[in-house]
Amino acid sequence: MTAGPWHRRHPVAVDVAIAVAFALLDTGLTLLRATWWPTHPGPLAWAMLGVQALACLSLAARRHAPLTVMAVLGGFTLAVSLLISPVGALTPAHPGNVWAPLATALAAYGPPFYGRKRWSRLTALAALAVFTAIVARVWEPSVTVITIGVLRTALGPLLTLYFEARRRLVLALTERAERAERERHLLAEQARAEERARLAGEMHDVVTHRVSLMVLQAGALRITAPDEATRQAAEELRAAGCQALDELRDLVGILRTAPEGDPTPSVAGFPALVAESTAVGTPAELIEEGDRALASPVVGRTAYRIVREALTNVRKHAPGARVTVRVGYGAAHLRLTVRNTPPAAGPHRALADTGSGLGLASLRQRVELVGGTLRAGPEPDGGFGVEATLPSYVPTAETVG
Repeated sequence: MTAGPWHRRHPVAVDVAIAVAFALLDTGLTLLRATWWPTHPGPLAWAMLGVQALACLSLAARRHAPLTVMAVLGGFTLAVSLLISPVGALTPAHPGNVWAPLATALAAYGPPFYGRKRWSRLTALAALAVFTAIVARVWEPSVTVITIGVLRTALGPLLTLYFEARRRLVLALTERAERAERERHLLAEQARAEERARLAGEMHDVVTHRVSLMVLQAGALRITAPDEATRQAAEELRAAGCQALDELRDLVGILRTAPEGDPTPSVAGFPALVAESTAVGTPAELIEEGDRALASPVVGRTAYRIVREALTNVRKHAPGARVTVRVGYGAAHLRLTVRNTPPAAGPHRALADTGSGLGLASLRQRVELVGGTLRAGPEPDGGFGVEATLPSYVPTAETVG
């Protein structure tokens, strides 16, 4: 744990040092006849000089007893003023000077800042008004003395208002930042809850992609196998795959455990998807433009899901078609298109009936979640196209940490 600044850890030592500094400063200024010091000082003048030093030393208690400090310095200033006039016991060398010590400026700073928790603002203002009247000697009108006195006692409260406003602003900004952080965590929790709710459909799409490959390979093996036993085994494998897909469709919506992470590959998995599609009889071509590194992880995973779902749908609904996957990586957006030519034959019914009907709908929700758009529909030449535009960068916990 890092310690705070020294002056915050030792406030008493700071106040004592300030009080001693003001006592020495005011003593020096008085001896230089900058305030009330007479031309020929007597015992009374020297005694009052000692009293002034003690009054200045009271600044050491300005945090704990600000009104008391102001009363001590105000009382000393009033006593000096009365001894000069009307008593006439002291005769200043320069009658036009301000007789209050400079410590009164720091004393005026105390009540509004340190006393706000103990006294009302009205009490502090009333005390400051009396203090200002004593320092400015309003009963002896003098433009110079009144101006200097008001400025001296007003400087402290003005600084108080500034520091208090700054403190309130910092507190408000801190509270706003903490509130924004809490809201961010709530939104993250909500997003995780929605992700868990969609995980069943995502699981269906993932398994459908893999099992459909198995069913197609089994169907091809049944046709090309040289002996009946192999053909029978291939047919049983194909039938088992179709049955598994039917059962998986019935289980969509059941989510047993919360995901610990997202294992979906990113844009680096595009070549593998295209190669798998080509291997099972759906020729596919991948065209990439730009730098893959421009796509953030969450955007890359979303794009991967789009390509995977599009290729799966082509295998199920457009056998014999050729597919072109085009990806453009930009600084602002990732643009993705998956287009297939018209199918060479009708859809394979065993595979076409295995879908949950939620694939494109789930993708559209996921794309909208990251701030992108998705369009899917038939092409003029009889084929089918899927187009998506995603922001290149979407911040997540994994990219911030």
